[in-house]
Amino acid sequence: MIENIDRAVLLIIIANVLVSMKGFNDYAFLDKYKFQVGKILSGEKIRALTSGFLHVDWMHLGLNMYALYLFGSIVTGFAGTISFLIIYFLSLLAGSLYSLKYHKDEPYYSAVGASGAVSGIIYSSILLYPDMSLYLFFIPIPIPGYIFGVGYLLYSIYGMKKQVGNVGHSAHLGGAIGGFAITLLLNPSLFTTNKLMVILLAVPIILLLLFGDKLKSL
Repeated sequence: MIENIDRAVLLIIIANVLVSMKGFNDYAFLDKYKFQVGKILSGEKIRALTSGFLHVDWMHLGLNMYALYLFGSIVTGFAGTISFLIIYFLSLLAGSLYSLKYHKDEPYYSAVGASGAVSGIIYSSILLYPDMSLYLFFIPIPIPGYIFGVGYLLYSIYGMKKQVGNVGHSAHLGGAIGGFAITLLLNPSLFTTNKLMVILLAVPIILLLLFGDKLKSL
């Protein structure tokens, strides 16, 4: 299957693996480039980007890269390599910005992971190819792509509430918003051709934007 992967997707995966491996073995490197609210607000803005290439462990890295492998080539196939790169990196930054907003009063909050970028690619691929079905390695029957996308977002909400691990769960939501909005900006015809899917994916995003802050008080 690896021979069918788009070169840009493969390069992003390789970059994530190499940078994450460096972080696994060098805590000073991880600490210097991870997402941390106080450090970013004090001027170290590069962390908003570099944190998206670091992961806490092999499972964290593997899950994100598996999702990118599944959905990245869909985006490149339907929208092209340049659009994929735009969506990936702007979704990564959108995830970091949402995390900054959500955790603005927690200067020591830190996180790592490509979750924001991957969430954006997932939402983008579902918008571009709403009829997709996925065979996931732990589920023996095909599931609609939008079910996976919404489920990924619901897991992110759980992670935000429980603050599970050193993982940027709040970045999932920001990335999904970024991928959703950027894909529609790059492909406005989707408002007509995939109107139902646009509405279905917009609903959880709108609800979370309206009520997301209440998660902290639940």
